[in-house]
Amino acid sequence: MRVLATYMASALRKPLPAPVLEKTRHHVLDTIAAMVSGSRLLPGRKAIGYVRSRGGSEEACVVGSRLVTTAENAALANGMLAHADETDDSHAPSQTHPGCGIVPAALAMAEREGRNGMALLRAVALGYDIGCRFTMSLNASEFRADGHSTHSFGAMFGAAAAAGALARLNADRMRHLLSYTVQQASGVSCWMRDTEHIEKAFDFAGMPARNGVTAAVMVAQGFTGVDDPFTGERNFFVAYGRDPTPGELTRELGTTFEIMRTNIKRWSVGSPIQAPLDSLSELINTHDIRADQVERVVVRVGHSGANTVDDRTMPDICMQHMCAVMLVDGIVTFESAHDEERLRDPRVQEIRRRVELYGDDDLERASPSRQGIVEIRLKDGREYRHHTMAVRGTDENPMTRAEVEEKCFHLMAPILGKRRAKQLCDTVWTLDRVADVRDLRPLLRV
Repeated sequence: MRVLATYMASALRKPLPAPVLEKTRHHVLDTIAAMVSGSRLLPGRKAIGYVRSRGGSEEACVVGSRLVTTAENAALANGMLAHADETDDSHAPSQTHPGCGIVPAALAMAEREGRNGMALLRAVALGYDIGCRFTMSLNASEFRADGHSTHSFGAMFGAAAAAGALARLNADRMRHLLSYTVQQASGVSCWMRDTEHIEKAFDFAGMPARNGVTAAVMVAQGFTGVDDPFTGERNFFVAYGRDPTPGELTRELGTTFEIMRTNIKRWSVGSPIQAPLDSLSELINTHDIRADQVERVVVRVGHSGANTVDDRTMPDICMQHMCAVMLVDGIVTFESAHDEERLRDPRVQEIRRRVELYGDDDLERASPSRQGIVEIRLKDGREYRHHTMAVRGTDENPMTRAEVEEKCFHLMAPILGKRRAKQLCDTVWTLDRVADVRDLRPLLRV
């Protein structure tokens, strides 16, 4: 508790190594782009409508709208925008989507407190470090197998850490912050049955972001609490951990930065679909494969990934549908991944029936995770196979700044316009020179 709270309290005073600072810019831009694009999707529209009905003092803006509301409400709405679909980042070892909960919380708190861009970047990097380590300390795979939602837990502790740092809480108050975060910890994996992505957006991002900011604001206002929620009697790990390793929370803090191990998605689809689309794209381009030539496609991923994306009713989280779209179009775009009309397209349906998905024992245990194998048999008897071990955008195969900007620009331009989308990209690349994060509001509001 002492090491963790002290590190959190001093994070805004410690410079980040240059590669970490650059990677943090990537994830801030990637998450903001997810917010902007998500503002026009159903979960985003519902979140904006909800916050509009709540009112509240003007502390932080809701992206993609004209609303300025409380930091807690802005964090909730922007979190749901960030995970309104499947464009946001992910961290495989912790089994979390950290950015969609942490960046909205940090952005809201930075606006509320009038912090500069460098403080925001350092707070975000801290959030990734604490949030990702948190579910790893719980043994993320077992924790999820027990029915808990790793996505809800990890993002919330990361959001709280970022918000607490921006509130400039000292080490003693950081202990209380963590205790109030513990008391709000929740999340059950029944989100997998959500058919419209609204509850999932709340569970993964809106709730964690809101709860983290709430804990920080309450403690900043003088709320006191338990100072040893991870180590004392009846502590969090006693209540939740099957085989916990609390030491993971402070492992190599300040030398190993978890944001460096966080993935940015090349394709705007569910994480388990990334590797198969990489493989399918490679096979299509290498062998000039057309959809009408295909007799059978076999896709293999880990069992947990297969269970998440098997024959879903939403296009961007359905493996069979997205593979069919890739074969028909030769590419997957944000528009095609979210076009529900394509679910009923006879040509796509015909190809989809040829796609078989299997969970694989070896791929479930493989490192790096999220690997995928695609096997194609053509009608003329030719057979091809491709195994994607390192998905594009992962720490083993990272995207460049130019690739991240290209993705984010295309997500934001339809809503902000090309000029403002480019200006927002340029501003995030120089965020460490922004004097007040509230100066971003004209670029974020519509």
